[in-house]
Amino acid sequence: MINIGLEDSNRREVTRVLNNLLSDECLLSTKTKNYHWNVTGPHFHGLHALFGNQYAKLDVLIDEIGERVRALGGNAFGTMTEFLRCARLEERAEMHPSELAMAEDLYDDHEILLRSLRGSLAGNASLRSDFGTTELLTRAIQEHEKMASILQSVLGKDDQLKEWLKAQDAIQREIGIEVLAAAVSAT
Repeated sequence: MINIGLEDSNRREVTRVLNNLLSDECLLSTKTKNYHWNVTGPHFHGLHALFGNQYAKLDVLIDEIGERVRALGGNAFGTMTEFLRCARLEERAEMHPSELAMAEDLYDDHEILLRSLRGSLAGNASLRSDFGTTELLTRAIQEHEKMASILQSVLGKDDQLKEWLKAQDAIQREIGIEVLAAAVSAT
């Protein structure tokens, strides 16, 4: 193990925090990929590209987090069992949400991660003493702020569309079928 000037107890704590973050990032990346592959509706092209761009950025961040865990002498999580056990984010119960619900879900997850990252940095002396990890987490905050900001812009762009999409979702739930979503994606 490389002597980087951190006590073993600090390394273990920082590794724990990073593996929890890695779990959240992997869940968010998987969810973003799911939405990229399955988005339909009038904003398909724009959201498909946006989600693709965002999961690519998340995958770079995931790699950096995993490599940082290894640099600290820990083992990076690498299984879905580990990710699901430690992730603070949650999978969406609805398998194929509307395009609006997809954007809202991702926005909410970015907000959760931003609060978690800031809380970890502010409240964890082990992290603050590890400048390499602090720099990585600061970059993660910046990336999540950018992604959340873009999603917020998408969500606020067209209030009439949001209302129409919500009405369509309500109708589908009321009658128990998904015919309208299929009809919209076919046009």
